[in-house]
Parts: sequence; C-alpha cells; structure tokens
Amino acid sequence: MTVELVFTGIAELFTGDEPLVLNDAAVGFHQGRVVFVGPSSQAPNAHSTVKCGGLLGLPGLVDCHTHSCFAGSRAAEFQERLAGTSYTEILQRGGGILSTVQATRAASEAMLSETLTERLDLGLSRGITTVEVKSGYGLELGAELKMLRAITSANTVVRVLPTFLGAHAIPAEYRQDRAAYVDLLIREQIPAAASLARYADVYCDKGAFSLSEAEAVLRAAISHGLKPRIHAEQVVHTGAAAMAAELGALSADHLEHIQQDGIDSMARAGTVAVLLPGAMLYLGDDPPPVASFRAAGVPMAIATDFNPGSSPVADLWTCATLACLKMGLRVPEALLGVTRNAGLALGRPDLGRLASDSAADMVLVEPPPGEPASLSVLVQYLGGPRVCHLVKDGKLLFSAGRGSGPNTAFNREKA
Repeated sequence: MTVELVFTGIAELFTGDEPLVLNDAAVGFHQGRVVFVGPSSQAPNAHSTVKCGGLLGLPGLVDCHTHSCFAGSRAAEFQERLAGTSYTEILQRGGGILSTVQATRAASEAMLSETLTERLDLGLSRGITTVEVKSGYGLELGAELKMLRAITSANTVVRVLPTFLGAHAIPAEYRQDRAAYVDLLIREQIPAAASLARYADVYCDKGAFSLSEAEAVLRAAISHGLKPRIHAEQVVHTGAAAMAAELGALSADHLEHIQQDGIDSMARAGTVAVLLPGAMLYLGDDPPPVASFRAAGVPMAIATDFNPGSSPVADLWTCATLACLKMGLRVPEALLGVTRNAGLALGRPDLGRLASDSAADMVLVEPPPGEPASLSVLVQYLGGPRVCHLVKDGKLLFSAGRGSGPNTAFNREKA
C-alpha cells in the first residue's frame, strides 16, 4: 500500500503511547489517519515523503484549560497586583473576572470570534492543535450563548472544544441573592448551553462558588449531558476536588491547596490534575503537591489557563518549563502533561498520542542551536523549540526550515 504522507528519520519521537520514545522513527498518514508509527527502515511507500534528520517529533499539543474568548484589558489590575493588592480583593470589589464580563457583554459575537481565531492561530504556530475554550465572561444567558457561538464558529484549523462556565463568578447584580443566580444557571443557562458545549466547569473557591453551589451546578450539567470539570482548591481548600471526582469529573484544575483526601478521591476516579503554572506565577501562589499526585498515580496535565487577568500566558511550551521549574515535574511528565494527559483531561484518549487509534496530529520541531536532537532539551529552554512541520488530521499544514519535502504556506482551511 502506498500512503499519502510519511515523515522519516525523526531523531526522537515522543509518541505519548507505548513505547513512549522511538529513535530514528517514521510516522505515516493516510486518509486522515495514523497508519504507521515505527522505525524509519520499515516506513511504507508514500506519495509524499518528508525527511526529518535532526528533528524531534511529538503528537500535536493539547491546551486543555483556557479562557481565550474575551474582550477588554486588565492591564491596570496587573499594576495593582504588583503594588500588593490581592486577586481576591480585586474580584470582591467587582474587578477581575467581573471587569472582563462587562467588556465581553459589550462585544459583538463577530469580534469575539475573530479575536479568538487570532489567538488560536498563534498557538497553532507553536504546535498546539487542540484547545479547550471556556465561556464564563457573560454570566447571563444571552452573553454566555454568544460566547459559545463565537467559540464554535472560530475560523481556525485548531480543534476547539467548548466548555460552559456560567459558574465563573457571581454577577454583581446577584451579589445579594446568590441562590437566584445558581437557580438561573440550573434552570436556564445549562439547558440552553448544552447543545453548544461539551463540558461544564465551575469555579469553586473563596470569593466564587461554594461547595454546595458547585455541586448543584455540576449535577445539573451532568443531567444535560455535559462532562464535568472544576476549578478547585486554588485560593483555599474547599473539598471541591474530592466532590467533583466523586461525580466523575474529568479533571480538577489549579489544586494548590488540595489535601490528601482530595488526591485519593481523584486517584480512585481517574480524575486528571490540571496544573496551571501561569496562574501560579502571576498570583504568587505556592505550588500544588506534585509529589503527592505522583505517589497516588494521579495523571498530571499542564495548560496555559490563558486569560487576561490571572494568567496572560499563551505559550504552552513556557508553561511546560514552568511546571518543571516551579512545580517539580520531570521532563517526561511535562511532555505527557501537554499531550496524552491533557487529552485525558478532556475525555479524549485519542488526543496527545501517535498510534493507530489516535488523532492524526503531529508537530516536528528543531532542537535549540548547538543542542543534541534529544527530547530532554525541549522543556529546558523557556519558550520551547521552533516548529518545522505541523500535521493536523493527517494534512501537512505548515512546513519550513530543516528537513526536505513539500513547502506549503499555512493552510487555514479546516482539515
């Protein structure tokens, strides 16, 4: 059989599968599928062959927690935090998330979609082929649905997975009647959002939703077919991670203040710990208990948490490096964190892997000048490597730099 596209001579290939690393590897694609992963000496014949001497290969990266759809700026609040005002103080007086809510409510759906497309395409140029994007800056039915429509209509080849996050903050107009907003979420927003979103998320923490409120929202979301996830234990310990795990949550995210009972619950449920080093860095938080997650066998993913306030960090490679430097991950864990485990955090075991049953996404990168062609150097350098070839759904979207084969302009047509 002659396949459509083969990459050969990949110095080291991180498969996200078993075996985890292959040397002098080849990957073949045909009709939007991965049809070969193995030694270059056994690569099938292909209509198009790209020789990758000296390049390193990985599955397409997965950014499994972002707030990339928003309008407005939080630059003034950044200066306030530098002067010593806490994020929680800013939120409680109506800033933070709520200031972005005002700007996002005022923005048009077209503007939100266009700006999101630009952000997603920047990530694609860094090898990110899948991005989860949350609503949550609307906090009313019309604005939340506008956000979800903007997310699902983004003109990008990136695989975009939408999450409903109406339970992101208590809107200013419901500060004196929290129960009424929770009731609106359950009766109106969740049923309406269920046709546009795949997941439901809740921010359960000091200054946000209580444990009982978060549980009620997640139970309602599950009843409408949305897969549960949660922002948990970021500012204080609430028990949210354990609660969500017991409800079958795909992930619990942040987790700087999680305790052992929550870790044990996550381990039993297979709930992924999503680590967000950008937010930890910007907010000056202590790291989550990575050694305890490792000991308990809790899978660890890494995401950017890209948002205009607490994590204006769009580069997933930078977050992988920070997870090692500031949280204690090891290099293989960081690579798994932005590939296979990030896919698991989204309930998509086909993502972040290169195998016969995986998504047909791959990124080929060049090691930094003077460095060996070893996967170990990719996370060492802050900002990550230069992308030379990018494959999405079995199609070559971008090719430049080292290696030989077809050179194509960036292809915006959805694969």
